[in-house]
Amino acid sequence: MQIRPTTEQDWQALKTIRLASLLDAPLAFGMSYDETAQFSDALWRERASPLSQPNFWLAWDGEVAVGIVGGVETQGEYQLISLWVAPTARGKGVAEQLVLAVVDKARAIRHHEVVLSVAPENLPASKLYRRLGFKFLDHTEVLDSHPEVTVQKMVLVLG
Repeated sequence: MQIRPTTEQDWQALKTIRLASLLDAPLAFGMSYDETAQFSDALWRERASPLSQPNFWLAWDGEVAVGIVGGVETQGEYQLISLWVAPTARGKGVAEQLVLAVVDKARAIRHHEVVLSVAPENLPASKLYRRLGFKFLDHTEVLDSHPEVTVQKMVLVLG
C-alpha cells in the first residue's frame, strides 16, 4: 500500500474514489454525491493539485486508489476531512496510514493540533481516531448536507 499526496495527474482517481465514498457513506460527509458529481473535470484537476486547498492523499493498491483523506487549513487549525477506505481495503491499516499522512502534514507546516468532525455513532471512525490519540470536544454541529446528522469535533494535540 502506498500513501501519497495527489497531483493534477491523479484527478480521475480522486474523482472516482471521492464519488465512491459519497455513495458508500452518504451521511458521513459534508457534501452530497449529487453536488459533487456536478464538478467539472477542470475542478477535479484543480482539487488534485498539491497547491489547492484542501490537500488530498490517496492510498494506492497498485494502480487503484483504495482510500482518501483530505487536510485543510481553516481559521488557524489544520482539519482532517473526507477519510474513507474502500470496503475491499478495510481492516488493513489503510485508514490509520491516511490519518497519519494528515498529521505529518500538520506538523510539517507547524500546526499544534489536528481537528476533525465525526458522528459519535460512527463507531469504526470514532474508535480509530481515539486509538490515534484524538479526544472528543464539547462542540457539535449539524451537517449542512444532511441536517439529520450531528457531528462532534475531535482534536489531536501534536507534541
